[in-house]
Amino acid sequence: MNQVPITEDERQSEDRSWATARTLAEALPYIQVYDRQTVVIKYGGHAMGDEAVAKQFAADVVLLKLMGVNPVVVHGGGPQISAMLDRAGVKSEFVDGLRVTDAATMQIAEMVLSGAVNKEIANWITEAGKQADVRGVGLSGKDAGLLTVEKTRRTRRDPDSMIEHEVDLGFVGEPTKVDPKLIRGLIASESEDWVPVIAPIGVSDDGKTYNVNADTVAGAVAGSLQAKRMLLLTDVKGVLDKDGQVIRQMTVAEAERLIADGVATGGMIPKLETAMAAVKAGVEAVVILDGRRSHAMLVELFTEHGAGTLVKA
Repeated sequence: MNQVPITEDERQSEDRSWATARTLAEALPYIQVYDRQTVVIKYGGHAMGDEAVAKQFAADVVLLKLMGVNPVVVHGGGPQISAMLDRAGVKSEFVDGLRVTDAATMQIAEMVLSGAVNKEIANWITEAGKQADVRGVGLSGKDAGLLTVEKTRRTRRDPDSMIEHEVDLGFVGEPTKVDPKLIRGLIASESEDWVPVIAPIGVSDDGKTYNVNADTVAGAVAGSLQAKRMLLLTDVKGVLDKDGQVIRQMTVAEAERLIADGVATGGMIPKLETAMAAVKAGVEAVVILDGRRSHAMLVELFTEHGAGTLVKA
């Protein structure tokens, strides 16, 4: 009998198989750490802009669920809201990064966030988990009293008189209470694999609907669930030091010092503030990482070095 030698393609395929097996074996200690633990994932911004990246994100969320983790997704949708407002001929105004939201803008924001964006993400998760029957469940903070908010108050100092005056942001809210009963019920199910997907819309005590910053909602939800981790997916590698290098790990006190010293600037400041608030509320640690990188969540949770900046107490 003539023996057929192995081809180069077959050799490379075999090498990849062994490499995959080694990776899974090396991940075992970390898989055990997160078994049946809750991980809240803030998903938004540039990470949502590319459909291929979004579908990869959904597949990674399904993999987390199948590995014993309880993922809870909180999403934004600022660019999608802006696009819809542009089509409607409505000009957006921002104060300290928050969109001034009148009644008409609020209607569009809720339609985009609780409707198109929320259901699309939930459907991507359901599609990615079809064979294992992992299903995304689209919700907003209005469902089952999940998110109670109050109107956001902001002041601005007049450059001439130096007198501070209040800026009316309209229907922009801050969380005052999170009722996690519905989320706990979904992730605790022993018969079904549900993945909650939450749009950042809340209701005030007087029944008015408010748009809420998604980072803030993620932090509030993570605190109410006493999550093991909160992952803030953004468009940077992590928090940078004064030399431009990624800081792998820091305490809340060190994060406060970065802001005070002016090392952390711009959009990184609210992310660090969200991370610190979540840790103070009971989340074990928050990680700021680049959501555009393939499998960033898996690298962060299941490898030794992680993929971003970890903030802990």
